[in-house]
Amino acid sequence: MKQTLLFFSWLLIVSNSWGQTIDTVIHAPNYTSYYSYKLHNPVFVIYKLYKGGGSCSRVKDRFITDNLPNSATASDYAGNGFDEGHECNSADFAYDCKLQEATFRFYNCTPQTPALNRGIWKHFETIIRKESQTDSLLIICGNIFGNKTIGKGVYIPSYCWKITYKLKDKSLLHSMIFPNDNSQSYKDISVDSIKAYYPNLRLPF
Repeated sequence: MKQTLLFFSWLLIVSNSWGQTIDTVIHAPNYTSYYSYKLHNPVFVIYKLYKGGGSCSRVKDRFITDNLPNSATASDYAGNGFDEGHECNSADFAYDCKLQEATFRFYNCTPQTPALNRGIWKHFETIIRKESQTDSLLIICGNIFGNKTIGKGVYIPSYCWKITYKLKDKSLLHSMIFPNDNSQSYKDISVDSIKAYYPNLRLPF
């Protein structure tokens, strides 16, 4: 636990100078995005999931801005080696094609390396979707930003994190942080550390 707290404290020192201010809260049909105009990114996204998954195709789905001010755009991601990484996972809502399409918004998107987005991040998305078959879950995905950007000032997270909480029996399933690199690694972190860093994050546990 001490190692984890020291690790997270170091992240706070690195990231605080770049700000994590939430400028607007966007209520999509199936998730809520806490968005930063300065970072052109969601700081964190919250959603509930029960019996996720389905057969909807996402072949024609593309990220759009929904006329959000200071939004990232597809041109910001073009040719720079980063994926348009979902916070609220699209496959979780593949039982309803409109809900799945609603996840393709740039206020639900952050630059992730292909190794993270298509690797260990996706691995845990699949695990969590399976866990949602037996319990209603609260899922919170967030980002800790450094000073690097893509496109016209879209900040790249140094780390992405994810909390998963079981609403039925009120227990924590996952609290993890992932380096946004090619390492395919993660660390378990304490929820209290995240709460301390995000005063606007209100959790029922």
